[in-house]
Amino acid sequence: MAFWNREKVRKAERIEQGVAEYFKIFNAYTPTYKTFSGGVYEMELTRAAIHAKANCISRLKPIVNGQNNTTLQRMLEYQPNELMDTKKYLYRIATVLFVCNNVFIAPMYDDYRQKVVGLYPLHPDKCTLKKIDGKLWLVYELEQGLQGVIEFEKCGRLNQFQNKDEIFGASNAPMNSTLQMMNAQDQAIVNAVQNSSNIKFLAKLGQSLRQDDVDKERERFVKSNLTGNDSGVLLIDAKYADVKQLSSNQFTVDDKQMAQIRENVFDYFGVSENILQGHYTSDEFNSFYESQIEPVALELSLQHTKMLFTDHEVAFGNNVTFTANRFNFLSAGEKVTMIQTLFDRGLLTPNEAREIINMSPIDNGDNFYIRKEYVENYNEEDSTDGNTEGQDETEE
Repeated sequence: MAFWNREKVRKAERIEQGVAEYFKIFNAYTPTYKTFSGGVYEMELTRAAIHAKANCISRLKPIVNGQNNTTLQRMLEYQPNELMDTKKYLYRIATVLFVCNNVFIAPMYDDYRQKVVGLYPLHPDKCTLKKIDGKLWLVYELEQGLQGVIEFEKCGRLNQFQNKDEIFGASNAPMNSTLQMMNAQDQAIVNAVQNSSNIKFLAKLGQSLRQDDVDKERERFVKSNLTGNDSGVLLIDAKYADVKQLSSNQFTVDDKQMAQIRENVFDYFGVSENILQGHYTSDEFNSFYESQIEPVALELSLQHTKMLFTDHEVAFGNNVTFTANRFNFLSAGEKVTMIQTLFDRGLLTPNEAREIINMSPIDNGDNFYIRKEYVENYNEEDSTDGNTEGQDETEE
């Protein structure tokens, strides 16, 4: 879109003229943020934990509240940008957030810079904060080689583990020791397998030889008995006074230690074994959702509202919310019980009930129904007074 090139040229010229300076936080520290060397996303267990959370967040449903927001609703619900549908968009935001503890979202405008026509998640490693004419700007680069500049106040920003820095979340340095243990364990297993296939011997020669002769005899012994020997029989002659086979005991982490390593990962990322493997109960998922997913959904709602609406529009009820139908994570029996309990009490419409069991909506399915034997609760004293008045009128 024209926004990319025009904004890039207009702001890049001012930067090149020396107007810009690196923005420094109030403590005069210039922030540089990189992912953990080795990468929390490069280990099998940590990637699985991140995927479990990101995959759940990608199922959130965006809802745009307010009047005349049909275009925004369609954009958020189906295609936030040219490269991503909504699921990929939310998955990307969540993955970068949990790997880097920071993620930015850049709104893309039309040619007149008046209307948001798309949203794009940005990796913090490809973003730089700059101060131009006393105003803070975000300079960023996309994977496709495109560059852009946008006012910092207009972009979205999610982070976690925010402590010392006023803008960025902290690194994943506390995971370093756990990652190193996981990596050491993986290497130990590989080395143990390799060493187990190697036969090692200690041979004592029965006579004194020069070092050159010892080296030649070693090569001859290996070639004759160990290389290409499929018989399993070792033959030696009178040169050797003794030959012993050596066994190496490779150290590996035991079950308890490995369980503790896994528990460290689960504690850090807020997941459990059952969540990771999809064996969770509805209560386990509700706890996981409320502790790990709902806070991100709330921040997504706040940041998208800020990007898409002005303060005046927000005051008139325009906002964005990200929600999830947690009924979808119930078992089949629990879904049926929930529908039976809520439907005839007027808390679920037919279409909402059908959505829970993954059925398509029907016409006129958005009405609420209630069982007719239910009556309005009333005060006993009022009922007595009413009956007395009725009797008096009848007698008269």
